Amino acid sequence: MDWARWSPRERATLLFVVRGGEILLIRKKRGLGAGKINGPGGRLEAGETARACAVREVEEELRVTPFRVRACGELDFQFLDGLSIHVSAFRAGGCSGEPRETAEAIPLWTPIDAIPYEQMWADDPLWLPHLLAERRFAGRFLFDGDRMLDGLVEGPPERARGTRGPVNCARKVPES
Repeated sequence: MDWARWSPRERATLLFVVRGGEILLIRKKRGLGAGKINGPGGRLEAGETARACAVREVEEELRVTPFRVRACGELDFQFLDGLSIHVSAFRAGGCSGEPRETAEAIPLWTPIDAIPYEQMWADDPLWLPHLLAERRFAGRFLFDGDRMLDGLVEGPPERARGTRGPVNCARKVPES
């Protein structure tokens, strides 16, 4: 895989609400990853920023509004069937409202020390600990369907791409 020449066909987001010792996960009911546990998220709409998309997706999928939203990482996914997605990952310090099941997702407040990685995408254990520890990260992954063929997670995406930027995702970073 030539990541230096790689370009995504689609852009998407993930947003994980973390409060106390829990993380808000979902069991995805339809679309890419249906049946898996993940964070709420989805594809950007025309003219939408990644941060606005992340908030909108949480509101649509769980009927709550996240707050203290911070950008934490960037993830690139290439699938052998041709699908290529760049995902901006966010962390929120809480949310207003109580999560509700929708046509998209079933909400799951999960203790951070009991995250069911075995029911998630194979890349999640590689980068989600960085998000939970509020460390910036960049990852790239090659998949054949649900099976991860290759993956790499590096330090702050700004450093991985040769530019400078904040290291801690608890600090405010510009919208992308």
